[in-house]
Amino acid sequence: MTIKNNPADDVISIIVPCFNEESVLPAFYSAVSDAASSIEGAVCEFLFIDDGSSDRTAEILQHFTEKDERVRFLTFSRNFGKEAAMYAGLQNASGDYCVFMDADLQHPPALLKNMYHAVKYEGYDCCAGLREDRTGENPIRTFLSRSFYHLIGNACHLDMGDGKGDFRMMNRAMTDSILELKEYNRYMKGIFSFVGFDTKWIPFHNTERAAGKTKWNFRSLFRYAMDGMLSFSSAPASLPGFIGMFLLIAAVVTGLVSVFTGHKANWILLLVCLILALNGIQMIFLSLLGQYMSKDYMESKKRPIYIIKKKGGF
Repeated sequence: MTIKNNPADDVISIIVPCFNEESVLPAFYSAVSDAASSIEGAVCEFLFIDDGSSDRTAEILQHFTEKDERVRFLTFSRNFGKEAAMYAGLQNASGDYCVFMDADLQHPPALLKNMYHAVKYEGYDCCAGLREDRTGENPIRTFLSRSFYHLIGNACHLDMGDGKGDFRMMNRAMTDSILELKEYNRYMKGIFSFVGFDTKWIPFHNTERAAGKTKWNFRSLFRYAMDGMLSFSSAPASLPGFIGMFLLIAAVVTGLVSVFTGHKANWILLLVCLILALNGIQMIFLSLLGQYMSKDYMESKKRPIYIIKKKGGF
């Protein structure tokens, strides 16, 4: 597929993971097309990844390909998750530069021009959006998200601060480096930080979705957070030793206090509480270690990260 009018133009591959986004796709396509037309010296291709949608997403993407030669899409055989969709986008992108964008228009298309200038002329390998606030989000979700990024940043010793998301443009060198990491359990925010490269951050304000509803709930966000922590840090596996030592000391102190106070009822109650606490904590950490083992088990299977059901525009 040829989308260049001028052979000297760079090609920017705009990768868009989609899951049940029928209500917002037309607005996204229109807004990003307008923004892309203002980038001098580059042309854009659209690579939509339909992550097993159950609505009219695939139908709309097919319509895009029929009227615009810049548009391509992949449809997964089922929902494999956003991380798999992003990886599939990189594998199938033909551009000199690759950029990830969410279909909900919470990533400002107007920043594409500045991102291209940064990676083309300013010597950066990557230019990413830095979300300055979480306007429109649930306060509890905001607190939990910020706490998680603070925790994982300290545990993994990688730059994964709050607001440093997926919205970014990368040159081909960084793109190829990410593609070399073929693990099944993927956490792209950690991978971006792991591969390194010089990154420029452009601040932007969060906005509410242009249409539709978010596909993230507390359960899916918790699973996503756990995947990130377990994929990029072994710190949780060392916690049982520290807590075990603390509990041993607490048990000795509790036993001594109960013996010297001489009250039999207090001693029995404290013993029961201690046994229950120890058993509960033991089960939690057995589950934690089991999570590491299960991830290693999935990696050893070497299953495909995604399966393509249909292609369009290729």
